[in-house]
Amino acid sequence: MFPTVREVLALDPVRHGAPRLVAGDAGLDAPVRWVHVAEVPDIATLLGGGELVLTTGIGLPADDTGLRAFIGDLADVGVSGLVVELGRRYVSGVPRVMAAAAERRGLPLVELRRATPFVRITEAVHALIVDAQLTELRATEEIHQRFTELSVEGAGPAEVVRQAAELAGCPVVLENLSRQVLAYDPAGESAELLLDGWEQHSRRIRPAGRTAYDADSGWLVTTVGARGQDWGRLLLRWPGGGDLAAGTTLGGRPAGTPPTRLTILVERAASTLALGRLIRRDAEGLERQIHRTLLTALLDHSRPVDEVALRARALGVTLERRHLVGVVVRHRLDDPAEGTAGESTVAAESPEAGPARLRDLAEAVGQALREAKLTGLTSAVDDQAVGALLALPDPAAEERALTAFAAALRRIRLDAAPARPTVAGAVPPDAVIVAAGSGVGGLREARRSLIEARQIADAARRDRRDLPIFRLPHVGLAGLLHLLRDEPRVQTFVERELGALLAHDARHPRDQLLGTLRAYLEQGRNKSAAAAAAHLSRPAFYERLARIARILDVDLDSVEACLSLHVALLALDAIRTP
Repeated sequence: MFPTVREVLALDPVRHGAPRLVAGDAGLDAPVRWVHVAEVPDIATLLGGGELVLTTGIGLPADDTGLRAFIGDLADVGVSGLVVELGRRYVSGVPRVMAAAAERRGLPLVELRRATPFVRITEAVHALIVDAQLTELRATEEIHQRFTELSVEGAGPAEVVRQAAELAGCPVVLENLSRQVLAYDPAGESAELLLDGWEQHSRRIRPAGRTAYDADSGWLVTTVGARGQDWGRLLLRWPGGGDLAAGTTLGGRPAGTPPTRLTILVERAASTLALGRLIRRDAEGLERQIHRTLLTALLDHSRPVDEVALRARALGVTLERRHLVGVVVRHRLDDPAEGTAGESTVAAESPEAGPARLRDLAEAVGQALREAKLTGLTSAVDDQAVGALLALPDPAAEERALTAFAAALRRIRLDAAPARPTVAGAVPPDAVIVAAGSGVGGLREARRSLIEARQIADAARRDRRDLPIFRLPHVGLAGLLHLLRDEPRVQTFVERELGALLAHDARHPRDQLLGTLRAYLEQGRNKSAAAAAAHLSRPAFYERLARIARILDVDLDSVEACLSLHVALLALDAIRTP
């Protein structure tokens, strides 16, 4: 926010004095924090750095040694420059020894060859400083106001990132802990160039601190999270990085360092993103809101179980002394356009399509319960799924009730939606998954059944079987890891196990070792079979395995170590697969 020596020399009061730079042109981009008038040789002890010193020279030492010491003291304390008015002490110019000393230290030394009131210079520079500070303050105030409004409105990640890019005028990317892009805005640049090879590029960005600037890559990075749980990073590419010479300064900060305003911006944007993740909004009818409140209370332990039972009974749903089964119904595809081989759909085009699609599914689930003559609580449990807690008279009725519910739901959805042509092998855009948790004997255990059903539904998205109901035995390890892919602890496990190897592959695109490790583990640690699967000679394959062991600091002959690495690979695949 401070003007540089170069900018000060361009001011009218300074130009009136016919300035001439005699030494230290390398320091012209130094910031001027303040202007100080001095006529004593030991002024350096009273300065704090960043000052532009004005003097007539009448109090300066007469000998060469004293002049060198004077210049050295000013440079040591970090002043921005020295301006000497000619005519009182020095007539034709400053002493050569003084100019030579300033040149050696890179300290700008300027002669004013015409008498100029110093007060006009100080007024002009200080006005420039104050104006720059006010501009920075206004920009900061706008940032706080803009993101406060976004927080109050419950804006989604895409809108927060878009606003951040608009305010900064720079590309902004939001990623999770596994370097997968969650939202981005290229700020008018090419999105393809911005995101090409993003994971490898992101792994090279290693800032020192929670919010820091990585000068090598030109990205300003801050961690995103709340309540001690970090779940992503927000990155802003500042175009000034890497364009200035090392060691110079600009605007009151080291060269190549983003303005303070941008640091404030990314931190406020990260706070808004973290807060938005904690807020859930839904516009539903009063009865459905109560159903959702009660289901959420069971999932989050936000209300006593007895209170949930009482309020449910008031709605005509008896949960006490019943066999309870948690059910979750969700679409296989979050975006209907994913299953239509490039065809545009109304759901994909309308911003209201997602909530409307979820409401339609919730209505169908409720109607299916009524047609199957079942009672229970039902409502949307998140942005993609509808949950139901079935209250059955006894365990023997569980399978019959679930079969009747699934059949009723399928019939209702077929009657409500006309058939759409789909590409062979593509997932129908309307396909849904019905998942059921284990039945429990009381309301205090209902949460376990609901969570199990939600996890099964998420994991079943990777299963292409068209089962009427998915239960726990249908979910394998890959499915389990898929449903846990957004869990920061799983992402942290992957980074701990494979981070060094992924970083190596990012630095050496032509020497990808992850595939070698995958072949070795998928062939049951049979090196010969793995070498054949990788299309490598055995000596070459063995050498790559040795390098992998060194990079990861692990014994690849250890069954336990390889099991851990194999699980990490499966988790990495789950994270990378939407």
